[in-house]
Amino acid sequence: MNAKPKFTERKYLLVLLFVTSLFLMWGISMTLGDVLNRHFQNVLHITKARSAYVQFSIFGAYFVMGIPAGLFMKRFGYKNGVLLGLLLYSVGAFLFIPAADAQSFTFFRAALFILACGMATLETVAHPFVAALGDQRSSDQRINFAQAFNGVGGIIGPIIGSAVIFGGEQDLVSVKHLYMVIGAVIAAIAIAFAFVKVPALTNPHALATDTYAAAEVAHADKKLFQHKHFVFAVIAQLFNVAAQGGTWAYFINYGHEIMHFSDGQSSYFFSLSMVMMMIGRFAGTYLMRFIAPNKLLAAFALANILMCMIVAQGFGWVSFVALLFINFFFSIMFPTIFSLGLKNMGKQTEQASSFIVMGVVGGGLFPLAMGLIANHSVAQAYYLPIICYVVIFLFGFNYRRLNKNPV
Repeated sequence: MNAKPKFTERKYLLVLLFVTSLFLMWGISMTLGDVLNRHFQNVLHITKARSAYVQFSIFGAYFVMGIPAGLFMKRFGYKNGVLLGLLLYSVGAFLFIPAADAQSFTFFRAALFILACGMATLETVAHPFVAALGDQRSSDQRINFAQAFNGVGGIIGPIIGSAVIFGGEQDLVSVKHLYMVIGAVIAAIAIAFAFVKVPALTNPHALATDTYAAAEVAHADKKLFQHKHFVFAVIAQLFNVAAQGGTWAYFINYGHEIMHFSDGQSSYFFSLSMVMMMIGRFAGTYLMRFIAPNKLLAAFALANILMCMIVAQGFGWVSFVALLFINFFFSIMFPTIFSLGLKNMGKQTEQASSFIVMGVVGGGLFPLAMGLIANHSVAQAYYLPIICYVVIFLFGFNYRRLNKNPV
């Protein structure tokens, strides 16, 4: 068992590539939500605090859908879980058509909620799916690799938003047309995946046939919430996505109010910050070959505490560059917390995945608090994410004590 584990096996390559593409899909929708946040402020004439309900609708769906998606996956398998997620995603996108016609912020939130239920289902399924496509010891690398393409989607989202939404008339017609296309594309992907043959999978987290997995036997009689590293992972993920939701929700506002950019220019810089996140994920995947994932997580959390302090000062370009670098250091946090939380969970892996996904609800709650501050000073609102990064640092720093047999 001293041999270096393979990244994956040849028989899993096609499925791995397809599942990785799903990370791209929800990356696009996640960052488009932040573009919509600003657009709704302009077109529907709502405050920053109220526009934060865009994030609440998206991330709230993760809280609602986490457990049902996990139960569905456990009962019907990974492939059917993916198909359910794509179906909900497509239906939510098509509901933007009547929402735009009604010019109703409440209707848009309902459409976003259904779309995000699809995203939550895909995310619940995709992480353990990718983890199962090879050796558990290399699951951190696979998940970070797949999440790098979530970063690619994050780059594409603001570019589309700037060109289609901010680049058109200040109305909702462009939003309607954009989501019609998104709905059609997602439906086509669902049809294509229905014909993909998934090889028989043996969940590596449930094995106990070698020395690294044998450590799980000692935990076999533990109940789900008796696994300290899993419980802390849920908490860390909640605060992690809270920081993400708040940082992204007011990025365009920061560019407009502090740097005096147009909304379109701010959106392009938002896309650049997604490039930083993608670079960070590829860099993190490489660095994990030499540095324990939990230690790298703790180091990146400390770096973001410093970045947030600089951003909150509103120092012009110095602070704006720090805002861009938040995404670089943020890059590995979601997939690494997810992967560390699933270690040694055995047959409870799917259930554990559901609860970690539910932690994503933090992304819906934190922008509301930041919005109240941003109504007065968008720069000072960036003090709040520091709380989140302290929690993430503590999770990474204490991980080996929390999980007695990490692999």
